Amino acid sequence: MARYHIETYGCTSNRGESQAIERRLRQGGHYPVDSPARADVAILNTCTVVEKTERNMLRRAAELDEGTPGDLVVTGCMALAQGEAFDDADVDAEILHWDEVPEYVRNGECPTATPDTDAVLDDVTGILPIARGCLSDCSYCITKQATGTIDSPPVATNVQKARELLAAGAREIRITGQDTGVYGLENGERKLPELLTRICELPGEFRVRVGMANPKGVYGMHEELADVFAAHDELYNFLHAPVQSGSDDVLTDMRRRHRTPEFEEIVAAFDDRLDYWTLATDFIVGFPTETDADFQQSLELLQEVEPEKVNVTRFSKRPGTDAAELDGLGGTIKKERSSAMTDLKMDVVGAAHDAMVGEEHTVLLTQDGTEDSLVGYDEAHRQVAIPEAESMGLELGDFVDVEITGHNTVYALGEPIRAVAKTA
Repeated sequence: MARYHIETYGCTSNRGESQAIERRLRQGGHYPVDSPARADVAILNTCTVVEKTERNMLRRAAELDEGTPGDLVVTGCMALAQGEAFDDADVDAEILHWDEVPEYVRNGECPTATPDTDAVLDDVTGILPIARGCLSDCSYCITKQATGTIDSPPVATNVQKARELLAAGAREIRITGQDTGVYGLENGERKLPELLTRICELPGEFRVRVGMANPKGVYGMHEELADVFAAHDELYNFLHAPVQSGSDDVLTDMRRRHRTPEFEEIVAAFDDRLDYWTLATDFIVGFPTETDADFQQSLELLQEVEPEKVNVTRFSKRPGTDAAELDGLGGTIKKERSSAMTDLKMDVVGAAHDAMVGEEHTVLLTQDGTEDSLVGYDEAHRQVAIPEAESMGLELGDFVDVEITGHNTVYALGEPIRAVAKTA
């Protein structure tokens, strides 16, 4: 769990994005601090309306870079339009789309569910934590100290929570947990396929997104799980399986429970059963024992599996963890490796979105965008923004058939082409 400090500049849209970032960070167990000097990560949400504003953003970024003991993340308009300006100004920062910020702050750790795993309705999205805790013992992760081992409520209990969310107006259910893949394993049973099947059988028109599942938890049921995805249109064809490294030596030092061949088998099973799906994964670069050869293996794995969503995190020590006792690699090496992997990530992710242009997809609108645009997700949980959606009479919760007209590397742009399914 991380301490974060966030600063927002510019328009109402930027403030809304910062609120969304904070909401997801707090849902993940992270907490705000009032000073960047006390933060594990500082977040700067930038504006770029005029040249004077740009200079102010660069100056503030430099101040945060100097005054924050942890990492600096820059997001917002200037980050997307002129991200290279921060590197030119010798500011050591990660340049991210706002939707990527919460995953980056997570630093490779498991997300932290609410203590009582209560379901929450957020606009048309229902947040359903299905369990608390995990079975891993990663050397860099502080979350396990707070959450303990896996504790899975019965399938029927979670199905009832999903039913109540749908009755309350949810059109999207996001299944969350420290590691959704090990749901039920404290009793020796892999219960996630059964849970997903029963939720998908509930009445209504909705979609379900499965949250992070560590590869070891998925491996062993990966073929059954892929079959469940293929059988139910309600499920987004989306799997978030954080591999963290392409080197088995580094995975051993991280105390990750999987190895790269298992991860590759999982990807192959989903490739075999789903024509259109999204693989999301995470890489930690600059782990203390990572050599140049280890890092090269990570780059090669990224090129091999071509994930459509990638979270790249520079290793950051968490107090009280075993990895914090290791001698670090130094900021320069971590920055160089992070930049190299981020460049490759943008090529891979951009190519995936470029291939979508001209295709038709059905998008569920779930959140406000800039001005009167709305944002949603298609069948594979790829983010699609629809400009001027509100002026067209579209609303959150609508299913919209769109043609993909372009992209901004990490998300697509869509134009409605058919009538929408109105909210109930």
